[in-house]
Amino acid sequence: MAAAAAAAETTVDMAENSSESNDVKTKLSKLFWHGGSAYDAWFSCASNQVAQVLLTLPYSFSQLGMVSGILLQLFYGLMGSWTAYLITSLYLEYRLRKERQKAEFRNHVIQWFEVLDGLLGKRWRNVGLAFNCTFLLFGSVIQLIACASNIYYINEKLDKRTWAYIFGACCATTVFIPSFHNYRIWSFLGLAMTTYTAWYLTIASFLHGQVEGVKHSGPTKLVLYFTGATNILYTFGGHAVTVEIMHAMWKPEKFKAIYLVATVYVLTLTLPSAAAVYWAFGDLLLSHSNAFALLPKSPFRDMAVVLMLIHQFITFGFACTPLYFVWEKAIGMHKCKSLCKRAAARLPVVVPIWFLAIVFPFFGPINSAVGSLLVSFTVYIIPALAHMFTFKSATARENAVEKPPKFVGRWVGAFTINVFIVVWVFVVGFGFGGWASMTNFIRQIDNFGFFAKCYQCPPPPPPPQMHNFTVAAPPPLHHHH
Repeated sequence: MAAAAAAAETTVDMAENSSESNDVKTKLSKLFWHGGSAYDAWFSCASNQVAQVLLTLPYSFSQLGMVSGILLQLFYGLMGSWTAYLITSLYLEYRLRKERQKAEFRNHVIQWFEVLDGLLGKRWRNVGLAFNCTFLLFGSVIQLIACASNIYYINEKLDKRTWAYIFGACCATTVFIPSFHNYRIWSFLGLAMTTYTAWYLTIASFLHGQVEGVKHSGPTKLVLYFTGATNILYTFGGHAVTVEIMHAMWKPEKFKAIYLVATVYVLTLTLPSAAAVYWAFGDLLLSHSNAFALLPKSPFRDMAVVLMLIHQFITFGFACTPLYFVWEKAIGMHKCKSLCKRAAARLPVVVPIWFLAIVFPFFGPINSAVGSLLVSFTVYIIPALAHMFTFKSATARENAVEKPPKFVGRWVGAFTINVFIVVWVFVVGFGFGGWASMTNFIRQIDNFGFFAKCYQCPPPPPPPQMHNFTVAAPPPLHHHH
């Protein structure tokens, strides 16, 4: 004790006030801001995987039916975890090869297209870059549409398009987030928010009970079936930012199992909530792609909407940050030390996102279109092919940093799984899914037009019913009968 007290005294003597305050600052920034542990990566993966998709999964269930909905979630959850594992091993392979050549990554964030470039050359890099950037661009667009769609359920005074203008301006502030090291507190909060919303949807649906004459007729049409399936493909394809999350870790090799554990946790949120909402509302979901539209107004629902709004803001930053990096590298600003200069240089990235969110405000259908045309390649097909091509020679397999585990059957097993994924996703996800989701998407354009002012908004109720929130079926349900 005495020694400790003496040590404390000398420390106090030595330290000036300024350094003490710096010390507190460093501790605080370590606690809230500067994260690179396995836990940080887990929070990033889990909170990034499911954001607004929580609200569209019941809509997918109404297209797929309950059994298909549950089975496809489990199937794509596993498939997504496998391709995240492939991306991990390719990243580690690339990093080791580069470090042998004495490459420095101190002020440089490694990205997926650079991994492809380093392992397989320019053509792969260009294809990877094109798909990844387009996917992240539309991923950010979806977050903006979701913000406008959600806040409308709290405040109907402004239409969804006006809300999209407002949120576009708010989301532009994400240009000030330096990198994925700085997401610790956000990822933690983000996961808490989706967890609350998922359980709110589940409990509120059970308390509400089934609507009168509820029908569960899905699956009825092939178009709808494959649109729903593709939305689930999209749900578990949230790892277009896997490399960036991994690069922000102190020990990236620990990432392998993290994605799988995150997926298992995410399934505990998505399965009960989607099943419960579908059980309660059935076919009504076919014309309500946002689950909030059907649940009666209550303080709990408003809380869920607000939390999802904050979460969408975080996810917008998540989807946009890799785009900022690509843009910085393209214009030669990536190694610039001044954050303000980098932020100013990043602004042109936000403008097209804002514009597209106002042109196509089709919350739900746009998820499926992005899933089939972009996620299918970015997250499933390209990683599986890249893994096969990188390790096709015996020497590459022998010297691999990360060898496939025994339980999948080593290299033969890994190749078999990869071939299956490529064929399955190309035929079912891209082929049928692309056809179905584009058909559905074009139908939305025909029905609502571009720049739709208020997508899927109910017509205003007649004056006497303005305050009548206690009826069994809330007013928004009547507009399709």
